[in-house]
Parts: sequence; C-alpha cells; structure tokens
Amino acid sequence: MRKRILSLCMLFTLLITLAFPSLTLAIEEPNIIGTSAIIMDLDTKEIIYAKNMDELKQPASITKLMTALLLAENKTKTDIFTYSEAASKQDPYSYGMNVHPVAVGDTFNGENAMNILLLFSGNDIAYMIAENIGGTVENFMNMMNEKAKSLGMNNTHFVTPNGLDDNTDEHYTTAYDLALLLSAAYQNDWVRETMAKKTEVVQSQGGPVATIENRNKLVGTNGNVGGKTGYTDKSGRCLASLYSRNGRNFAIVVLNSEYDFPTDVKVFEDTEILADFGYAAQKGTYLAANSTIDEVTVEYNILPFIGPKKTVKIPVTLHEDINLYESGLKPEFNYTVNPLNTWTLSTGKPIGKATVTIKDYTLEYDLYSTLSNMDIIKTNIIYYVMALLVLIAVVCLIFIIISKIMKSKRRKRRYY
Repeated sequence: MRKRILSLCMLFTLLITLAFPSLTLAIEEPNIIGTSAIIMDLDTKEIIYAKNMDELKQPASITKLMTALLLAENKTKTDIFTYSEAASKQDPYSYGMNVHPVAVGDTFNGENAMNILLLFSGNDIAYMIAENIGGTVENFMNMMNEKAKSLGMNNTHFVTPNGLDDNTDEHYTTAYDLALLLSAAYQNDWVRETMAKKTEVVQSQGGPVATIENRNKLVGTNGNVGGKTGYTDKSGRCLASLYSRNGRNFAIVVLNSEYDFPTDVKVFEDTEILADFGYAAQKGTYLAANSTIDEVTVEYNILPFIGPKKTVKIPVTLHEDINLYESGLKPEFNYTVNPLNTWTLSTGKPIGKATVTIKDYTLEYDLYSTLSNMDIIKTNIIYYVMALLVLIAVVCLIFIIISKIMKSKRRKRRYY
C-alpha cells in the first residue's frame, strides 16, 4: 500500500512538473537561533538570504578579521612584532595566559602572529599587532575604521583590535558589513590561507613551541574554507564563515546566536543550516520576459515630416526574465527610455536600459518596443492608400495638363 501511495505521489509530482515547468517548490525558510544573519555570493555580491542584516550588533572576535587584513596589508610573515605591556593585560583568551607565558619585550614574527590571531583568537596578540602597526592602538583604530569605510562597511565602528566590548557600546557592525569584510579577507592570500588551517605550530622568537587549533569547528568540512568565531556577553555567539562548493563561493555570517557551553555547537549548526539553504536556493522571477514596463506616448506625422499628427502608445518591455533570490529584500528597479522615432522603431532594437539593484548587486537589461515601424504603417494604411490615390490623381492631372500644352503648341506651329 505504501509503495502505491509513493508511486502516486511521484506520478502526481511528475505531472505537475510537466504541466507547469516554471513551478518550483519553495525551500523551507532556515530556522536559526542567530538574530542577525546573511548569505552573500562572493563572486556576484547577490544576497541569497538576509535576517536583520543591517541591524547593529557587536562582532566580538570577528573583529580580528579586520586586524588580520591590516596585518597582511602592512607587514610580511618575517617582520618582527614586540609584545607590549598593554597586550599582556588583555583578558582571556590570551596566548600569554592560556598557552605559554609571554614577557613584555618578547617577539613574534608575522606568520606566528597571524596564526595565533586567527586560529587561537589571541586577544593579546591582536593588541600587539595593533601597536606594532599603528604605533598606538588609537592610530590602529583609525586605520581599522578607514579600511572599513573603503570596503563600504558604512554601519561599522571599531574601538578595539580584538573585539572585547565590556567597556564600550561604540564597537559595532552588521551582518552585511561583515560579509563585505569576509569578501576582502577571501581576496587576501595570507588571510585566506591562515583561516583554512585546522591546526598550526606556533611560538614566540626563542620561546616554547605550541600547537593551536582553529576555533572554527567547521573548517575543512562541507565546503567551509575559513572564518572567524566570536563571543562576548553583549554579542552572543557569532561566526563569520567562507564556503566554497561546486565553484560557488559564499560569505555566511551569523550574529547573536546561543553559546551553549560547554558543547558550543549552536552557532555552527546555524551556519551549516544557512550553507545548505544557500546552495539549494533557487531564484524566483521578479519580472517576466515580455512584461510591459511602461507605455511611452509618442507624437508623429502620419507621413514623414508632413501630414497630420497622431499619437501612439508604445509599450516598453523586456526580452528576458529578471530572476532574483527571494531574500526578503526589496529590489530597486530603475529604467530609462531613449527618445523614440516611430519610423525607425524595431522590436529587435533596444530603446532603453533597466537596472535592478539590491545593495551592491546590480543587473542591467535592454528594453525593447513591442511595436515596429511596420505596425505604425499598418495602423495608418487607409491614409497611405488615400495619399497614394491623391498622388496618382495629381500625376494624372499633371500628365493631362502637359498633354494639353503640347497639343496647343503643335496647333500654333501649323498656323505658322
């Protein structure tokens, strides 16, 4: 009986698909704990999913992605960094407190600093990097905020290089802005390669060797190629991740998820749910091909340059579907139509442009007329027949007049 029911269901589904090939079953909306999230295609900048993506949130240690990016842009793997007193006073997780004691004045090379920053998420190492690059932490904060502006992170403000926010409410960002930061990190070879590591052997110059693990539990699984974790009491559990599957690269950010200590799995489950959703998502039709975008009224002479004037409404349309992900974001649709000449109209010749924009993602389409100059001619065929008859009558009249004149001249010659 079960097999019969299953067969009937499959047959019904097949018939529906054949009858309505454009009908697709909606994918169930992802159920996540995080109160703010985004899935962005890194190659096209399309937003596949958004949940309060522009809401201000604390990024916690995801902040270290910006610190890492400035490290990669201003230093090399062999440059030397000196451990400062301010670094030594940073709260756990701290390399000096939680891995090996580090004395003020000890040094790290750039490669070790980057590994400890992104894998272990050392709060002290973030401060060390900030002071060694900026001269002071305050100068480095200016660098971080300037870099954020250059990346289009317009709702971001950094106060600390490590994301600790106990003493401030001015350290904030958004899921959307962090997707832009992930995009920049993905394009930087040093940062991208470091985020992809599961473990690494590190040490200060001449100090003891330690093996650290990546706090991103998903790295190396199901297409997760890197990312950065974060947690404070204000931020909740956070994760910014990079995914690569089947040639498609995504930035996935989850903010303010649950920190279910000691298992700590909720934010990673949120992220996996979004990754599976994003790669399975299909675009829906925002505007179908041949939809009328506008009707443009054009005045023209029935005969080119002469004759009575008429007006015609010219429908403006697309020749292709506009397909977008149903992210809940409202697209911005704009279009322009060029000045139209009815005598040169063609259904295959573009007459304008349309653009669809969602944040940094923009598509451009050609617009076309559904009328051609032949349609105008057909509409006025009676006028043209009448004009032709008048023309023939005029020609005939001229011929008769000329004939009479010629006959008159011949008669006069006879008389002379």
